[in-house]
Amino acid sequence: MEALETLTDEELVELYANDNNDAFDILLLRHKSKVFSYIYLSVKDRDLANDLFQETFIKAITTIKQGRYTEKGKFVSWITRIAHNLIIDYFRRERNEHTVSNDDSDVDLFNDIKLYNDSIEDNMVKEQVFADIINLVEHLPENQKEVLKMRFFEDLSFKEIADNTGVSINTALGRMRYAILNMRKMAEENQISLEY
Repeated sequence: MEALETLTDEELVELYANDNNDAFDILLLRHKSKVFSYIYLSVKDRDLANDLFQETFIKAITTIKQGRYTEKGKFVSWITRIAHNLIIDYFRRERNEHTVSNDDSDVDLFNDIKLYNDSIEDNMVKEQVFADIINLVEHLPENQKEVLKMRFFEDLSFKEIADNTGVSINTALGRMRYAILNMRKMAEENQISLEY
């Protein structure tokens, strides 16, 4: 298993396609945090995020096993795109279930885009902000990234984080503080707006 950890994503995909299940375990461990974070930031619901996360990897498994994976050198982009498409599908289904028709009327009061709180542009801005946040998190030092992910994406208390990482609560709090400061600094340096 340790030898597998040194392989590239593409090599792992190829091994998995040839029935090496350990190879997929490494891919999952390598990318689960980033993919789950992307989904969770988009849907803001832990149970839904878990469902979409599992669906994403089931779709990936099916595609690879059927020999239809063709994204050479782009596994993480490919798996994130699957997650993105599943998120969009979910919101489309939700919207359609809650759409009221008024086809007999000359004016479409129910489905007028201007009446929605979030316009398409607002949603695009939110998506970009979430993508930027995930990108910033990935550039944090490992100990800060770990605390931030445990706190926001796994919803752990600082006591639980301290226990899981083997540090004091004050150290966990300090790492969170520095993670937020570093993200703000990186956002300013790269002129990234974290507001939507």
